[in-house]
Amino acid sequence: MAGRRAGVADLRGSRLLSANAPDALKAALAAEALKLGFDAVGMTAPVIGSERIAAFERFIASGQHGDMDWLAREPARRTDPRTLWSEVRSVIMLGVNYGPDEDPRAVLDQRSRAAISVYARGDDYHDVIKKNLKTLARWLVAQTGGDVKVFVDTAAVMEKPLAEAAGIGWQGKHTNLVSRGFGSWLFLGAIYTTLELPVDAPERDHCGSCRACLDSCPTAAFPAPYSLDARRCISYLTIENKGPIPREFRKAMGNRIYGCDDCLAACPWNKFAQAGREAKLAARDALRAPALDELAALDDAAFRALFTKSPIKRIGRDRFLRNVLIAIGNSGEAGLAPVAERLTADPNPLVRGAAAWALGQLLDVIAFMRRAEVALATEPDDSVRAEWEARC
Repeated sequence: MAGRRAGVADLRGSRLLSANAPDALKAALAAEALKLGFDAVGMTAPVIGSERIAAFERFIASGQHGDMDWLAREPARRTDPRTLWSEVRSVIMLGVNYGPDEDPRAVLDQRSRAAISVYARGDDYHDVIKKNLKTLARWLVAQTGGDVKVFVDTAAVMEKPLAEAAGIGWQGKHTNLVSRGFGSWLFLGAIYTTLELPVDAPERDHCGSCRACLDSCPTAAFPAPYSLDARRCISYLTIENKGPIPREFRKAMGNRIYGCDDCLAACPWNKFAQAGREAKLAARDALRAPALDELAALDDAAFRALFTKSPIKRIGRDRFLRNVLIAIGNSGEAGLAPVAERLTADPNPLVRGAAAWALGQLLDVIAFMRRAEVALATEPDDSVRAEWEARC
């Protein structure tokens, strides 16, 4: 299969059974998509609107993408689908509902337990959706002989503007897609095709004067409606950020150890959403509200075993424990101090530094200064030493 290294499936066919009846093909395609487990389907031309392109360019120019350098590479491939694949004539956008069966914010009050973003509580959606997308793409090829490419958040594709153009939803003030039928809980995938398919009418913005998503953000990551500064976003800080969590955001993280659902969960359109029906995307019981002390005890092998098939596995055990230790420091539970104490001897300085900060939040000043004096006598890493010295 060509294009595998770019996360793309390139499928080819030869039979021309339905291409000359585009409306019938479109209806059959939508029916097949729903049968495969997709909840929303729409079609659009391979064009990104000028307003969305301008917003993306401002996002990159201002540096709000942080360390996500891939977003800034080859912008023409991202803002023009035809640059990515010159033969594309239509884009089929598909959505899978992953709406939770409970309010994901409820765990935020359980300070000794971890809040994991809804999308990461089950199997990795990239793998689940790509499998279904490939199946649908093969069906399309068998029916028409057209060529296709499949994308699931792994190539230079602006899924949200395309989904908006295809009528699936609109980009809300939190910059994520909002659907009248599924709220803010849709995973997106795309099939590029050489077929000329009838396009759907774009969805219009239904946010109105609502600010619920903006006002819910713990770190004020939205400088304006429809604008996100990823550098302030807890999802970015806990997943994309490879270094220590900046001090100004640690308290605001609370017990969020992987991602943040606050702006999504605050959306009033969620009242129309049902719980997702894809079984593999359902939350694992072990990841709904795991205990912080149990997560902090994970070595690399245990981490990999617990997060098999999970997107969490990609950040690795050390960054994960960094996040867990910030949550431990925010727990207010003195009983968790021994957990942080143990990790001050971890081989990784990122973990040791977070453990030092956590101890600083859980111990009184005198106890912490005594512990810091011992640590500073042998600690070789400057970033970890800075954590011990910050409260001395």
